[in-house]
Amino acid sequence: MNIDNCPRCGKLYAVNIRELCLNCIKDIEREYEVCVQHLRDNRGSNIQELSEATEVSVKQITKFIREGRISVMNAPNMMYPCEVCGTLIREGHMCDSCRTRLTKELTEATRNENARDQGNNMGSSTYSVIDKKRSF
Repeated sequence: MNIDNCPRCGKLYAVNIRELCLNCIKDIEREYEVCVQHLRDNRGSNIQELSEATEVSVKQITKFIREGRISVMNAPNMMYPCEVCGTLIREGHMCDSCRTRLTKELTEATRNENARDQGNNMGSSTYSVIDKKRSF
């Protein structure tokens, strides 16, 4: 049996598919139920209002949305932060501005690498631009 420290509370637990201890899994499920009930009663809530009313972190609510457990389709004001800049979005992981900037930088890096490859016939990874963005 593999054991590890729970990343949420730090207690030892038997490793499972959720990679959390059973108490934290129960706490998260309780937080989810509270959020869903609040959204049923207050469909116009945004993520900040939901967080304040339920005492569930914006980060955890964002996880619920990304997991598909909370739908933004039924909550017209529900948006969550872009992973890069924090701008509120309704879908994906990045806002249009960050996605455009990343695409432009990736295109430039690919062009530069292709020019460098043609000059010295050696290659390097184009993933450095993506890795740089993920470090945020």
